Amino acid sequence: MNAAGDIDWLRMGASMLLVLGLLGAMFWMLKRMKTLQVKNKGPARLEVLETISVGPRQKMALVRVGGNQVLVGITASQFTTLGRWEARKPVQEKPREK
Repeated sequence: MNAAGDIDWLRMGASMLLVLGLLGAMFWMLKRMKTLQVKNKGPARLEVLETISVGPRQKMALVRVGGNQVLVGITASQFTTLGRWEARKPVQEKPREK
């Protein structure tokens, strides 16, 4: 091989390392931005507690919105509220006496 061929391989390798380094830096930055976003946003007000499939394109979901729980029917074209009630606080277990 001649010197020009060696230089081409060297350039290609350096370019590949540069692209991989930029890609890694971008992924690191996106991950850092996401964690900052979560910290600044505060506690989540919307949380999917449970879902169940009831048909090929139909689901039911129990969703917590603030202090309420909402049962939602989900189809391909719409969402329907099936029930709504205030969320109960979880019952804490009493410590066992020995």
